[in-house]
Amino acid sequence: MSTLVAPKNHFPKDDADVLWKAVKGWGTDESSIIDIMGHRNAAQRQQIRLAYNDIYQEDLIKRLESELSGDFEKAMYRWILEPAERYAVLANVAIRNANKDYHVIVEIACVLHPDELLSVRHAYHNRYKHSLEEDVAAYTNGHLRQLLVGLVTSFRYDGIEINPSLAKFEANILHEAIKDNKGNLEEVIRILSTRSKTQLLATFNSYRDLHSISITKKLLNEVSDDFLKAVHVAIRCLNDHKKYYEKVLRNALKRVGTDEDGLTRVVVTRAEKDLKDIKELYYKRNSVHIEDAVAKEISGNYKRFLLTLLGKEH
Repeated sequence: MSTLVAPKNHFPKDDADVLWKAVKGWGTDESSIIDIMGHRNAAQRQQIRLAYNDIYQEDLIKRLESELSGDFEKAMYRWILEPAERYAVLANVAIRNANKDYHVIVEIACVLHPDELLSVRHAYHNRYKHSLEEDVAAYTNGHLRQLLVGLVTSFRYDGIEINPSLAKFEANILHEAIKDNKGNLEEVIRILSTRSKTQLLATFNSYRDLHSISITKKLLNEVSDDFLKAVHVAIRCLNDHKKYYEKVLRNALKRVGTDEDGLTRVVVTRAEKDLKDIKELYYKRNSVHIEDAVAKEISGNYKRFLLTLLGKEH
C-alpha cells in the first residue's frame, strides 16, 4: 500500500504559483516546496510541471535543481520525474557508477511489471540516445553482461499458470549450475530472464523442497563474484521484492555512514506503490519504526521530505 497522502481536489496552477513564490528572489522556501510536492501523486506532479512551464516559461525541475542542494535536491529531482524517466535516470547512474551498482539494474529489471520495464527502456532511449541494453553491455562483460542484458530486455509472461514438473527440473538445473560456480551458467541466465515470476516462484519453492535449503541461502554459501551477487539479487527481487527492499533500507540505515542513495531510491520509487507494506516489514524485522530510524540518521530538509513521503508529518 502507498504511503503518499495526496489530495483528491488538485489545482495545478495554484500549486505552480506557490512553487514560484517559493523560489523567486533571495532564499528558497523549502517548506512550501515539500508541502506541495510531498503530497502530490505522479499525475499531479506532471500537471504541476506543465502548468509551471506554461505560466512562468521555465522548467520546474531545472529551477529546483538550481535552488536546492545535496541529498534533498537529489531526492526531490527523482521524485518529480515521471516514473519511467526516474527509473531510466537511476539505471544510468548505476551503470556509470565507479562502484558498479549492478544490483540497481537487477532491481529495476526484476521488480517492475513487463509493461513498466518496457516504458523504462523507451524513456532511457529518449533521454540518453542509447538503449539501456547497449549501455549495460558496454560497462560489463562475460556472464554478468549476459545476465543483465537478458534481464533488462525480458518481457515476461504475466499469467498465473505454472508447470510443476518444469519447476522441479529447472530447480535441479539451478542447483547444479551454481554449485561451486562451475556449472552451466547460461542455463541460470536463461531461466531467470525468460520464465514468468509465477513459474520462478514454483521453481524456487521446488529448490527448497528438493535440497532442504533456500536457493538464496545456497548462493550466500558460494563464492560471491559479481555474477553470483547479481543472481542472488535477481532471485530475491523476483521471489519477494518487499522483503528485498526492507533489507536495502536496513543496510542503508545501519551501516557506518548512511547510504543516502539506497534510502532515497526505496522511498521515492515505492511511496506510491507498497512502501506501507515495506515499513511494516521493517518494524517486524527491527522492532523500530522506519520513520524513527530515518529521523535519527539524517537531518534538515532531506529528512523532512523523506518523512513526508513515508507518511509521517513533522
